[in-house]
Amino acid sequence: MSVLGVDDVRGHYHLIVIGSNDQLNTTLYGFSDRLRGLEGSRTVLLINPADMARENLHAGDKASLVSDAGDGVHREVADLSVTPFDLPDGCLGGYSPEMNPLVPLWYHDEASKTPAAKGVPVRIRKQ
Repeated sequence: MSVLGVDDVRGHYHLIVIGSNDQLNTTLYGFSDRLRGLEGSRTVLLINPADMARENLHAGDKASLVSDAGDGVHREVADLSVTPFDLPDGCLGGYSPEMNPLVPLWYHDEASKTPAAKGVPVRIRKQ
């Protein structure tokens, strides 16, 4: 069991919910993420090339992320553009607030009680 209270299972990924340079909290001022060199759209699924190959995904493919929190609630964010990015194996990246529907309200670090938006359990569904 992980520190966040959700077991790791095959096909499960850890979603890291991030912000961009043109954003303050949930207010968006533009579509430029100069820190990561991404422009134009925030509906992206950031994934490393090795995980892309394992999932038979290619740059520009469309995919959904589905919550894998194990609580029986269906949470999904669809129509994400697969984007290769340098992330550790098993980790995915996506922007807030676009990915917020995947984060269960009860999901937080067990010690600090802070929201666990840096390790949201998800599965990829190719569209």
